[in-house]
Amino acid sequence: MQTPVQAFTTTYNARVNVLKSKVHISKAFNRSSFPIPPNPQDVAAIEFIAIWDTGATNSVITQKVIDGCGLKPIGMVNVHHANGESLTTVYFVSIFLPNKVIIPQLRVSRGIIAGDAEVLIGMDIIGQGDFAVTNKDGKTAFSFRTPSIECIDFVKQAQPGAAQQIPKPPPKVGRNDPCPCGSGKKYKKCCGK
Repeated sequence: MQTPVQAFTTTYNARVNVLKSKVHISKAFNRSSFPIPPNPQDVAAIEFIAIWDTGATNSVITQKVIDGCGLKPIGMVNVHHANGESLTTVYFVSIFLPNKVIIPQLRVSRGIIAGDAEVLIGMDIIGQGDFAVTNKDGKTAFSFRTPSIECIDFVKQAQPGAAQQIPKPPPKVGRNDPCPCGSGKKYKKCCGK
């Protein structure tokens, strides 16, 4: 059976240096126990703010997430971070990314995250698919899909004669049109906020 492609795009009305999204966290569940992909409320998942960090090997949660979800440690791990290294606890969780992109079983470690985020999405998730960041017209957008379905090669697109390979920009989306991210919502209530 072919794995269905899941994807989402988060956009900002300005250029940003920190990529954030809302995520839901729950105790880890076995995806095969659900006939259709569950919604966050089906597994008592709680919403948190996450930052996306390609410099982080693994994903991290704060004590607030641990307490809120009633998580129990499954072991210990030595982690390397900006202040050196330390021994910390490890947990098994399910993560709901935007647009019903689900990572059903993931080992995460407890840590401290600067700012208002309670979750750090690392390369253990980002590396499961395709991840791109653009800053066209001074507006940042980042997009993620899993599984990976193509090699994105900006060098190849920039070579002379490759102009025909560069896709034309999509037509403007009206505020009341369906959102192009596939959520089923109107653009103004989704990515057009």
